[in-house]
Amino acid sequence: MKKAIFTGLLTAFTLFLQAQQKPNVVFILADDMGYGDLGVYGQRLIETPNIDRLAADGMRFTQFYAGTSVCAPSRASLMTGLHTGHSPIRGNYEIKPEGQLPLPDATFTMPEMFKKAGYVTGCFGKWGMGFPGSEGDPIKQGIDQFYGYNCQRQSHNFFPDHLWDNEKRVELNNTATQQNDYAPEMIQQRAMSFMEANQSKPFFMYLSYTLPHAALQLPDGDPSLEYYKKKFNEQPKAVKKEWDGKGYQPQAYPRAAYAAMVSRLDNYVGAVVAKLKKLGLDKNTLIVFTSDNGPHREGGNDPEFFNSSAGFKGIKRQLTEGGIREPMIITWPGKIKRGQVSDHIGAFWDFLPTFSALSGQPGPPQTDGLSILPTLLKKGKQQQHPFLYWEFHEDGGRQAVRMGKWKAIKEQVIRNPNAQVKLYDLNIDPQETNDLSATYPNIAKQAVEIMQREHVEHKDFPFIPKK
Repeated sequence: MKKAIFTGLLTAFTLFLQAQQKPNVVFILADDMGYGDLGVYGQRLIETPNIDRLAADGMRFTQFYAGTSVCAPSRASLMTGLHTGHSPIRGNYEIKPEGQLPLPDATFTMPEMFKKAGYVTGCFGKWGMGFPGSEGDPIKQGIDQFYGYNCQRQSHNFFPDHLWDNEKRVELNNTATQQNDYAPEMIQQRAMSFMEANQSKPFFMYLSYTLPHAALQLPDGDPSLEYYKKKFNEQPKAVKKEWDGKGYQPQAYPRAAYAAMVSRLDNYVGAVVAKLKKLGLDKNTLIVFTSDNGPHREGGNDPEFFNSSAGFKGIKRQLTEGGIREPMIITWPGKIKRGQVSDHIGAFWDFLPTFSALSGQPGPPQTDGLSILPTLLKKGKQQQHPFLYWEFHEDGGRQAVRMGKWKAIKEQVIRNPNAQVKLYDLNIDPQETNDLSATYPNIAKQAVEIMQREHVEHKDFPFIPKK
């Protein structure tokens, strides 16, 4: 009897060790956080000690880019390994009453790849790539456990009337005037439970936090809000009338509120790292921290006050550096050396091939990405992108290309596909102020050719129809 018990325990322990040979992956995605919003990227007003510590413990990238400059298409690039000229979602296409245009059923996504590699998968936060019950619903795109906002539009309210627990709608005790259940806190607690429940299995956890997106909302008595009110000596702005639940809730202390939301996000990241250590999983867990696009100005936010774009030109919805260049930090104790800074040029579509190489699972048949594992592990030769390409379908349409030190941008391309391209040398002009297209016409022409070639027209997101 004792021998049988011992044999059973030994077998269970062996299976545990085998499972944990595969590294867990925790992918943390901030919402509308600028390149300059973290201390380690130059922020001077907002304190982010936990995320800064991640950078000290791993590798910080200085030239890494989002999928594009707004939420849904940027996240679709992340999930599919395709840039916005090829991906199935290229804009914030809203579905009423709730949700966005879904990822097609045939799409091969990052969570599906992890599931095939034997991982348990969870998403906690915002999805925004398929309305409830659609083919793009997270649980139909490789997610085992989802808790949070299905709809990115509804995530503009941090005190919503409901969230989703897989296919179950969870009613919350919130109205426009009675705010009791703070969604980010509920989402954080479910993420912590997911790690504990799956500590004996390899897991992929996609933490798609909604912080610090507008509206600028926090629970009553939030200590960070009070701290930043005093630190900034911020005087309250007049709120003209009681909020009716439509649009962004007005905030009397927008600067303090934004800073407090970033600090709350930083605290959540610190809690995740602490939980991994408590469970003994930290040494076998790769953590990524980044953001889906540049800083926002909605809801009273003031990105100039915080220098959220770190001196780069532009914010959310623009394809200048401030709209798409993002903080990006990766840690993996014992595998990625501490305190490294990389100027490797990469983008969201690199993550799927990177995780494919990490897990040993074949990636999608088509990808625009390159694995950055050689850069992370300092093993083998790192392939370089000959170019990166983005498009943006609002404000008249924009296209951008990065080729080494060169950055090219076209504006108003929906109305005029032959609009003049502007060309910048980012090595000497990272603020994109001096157009060199007339000086280097051959480089400008090469960029235009890439724009024309890389955009493939999509029936749901018409952009530049071929004549």
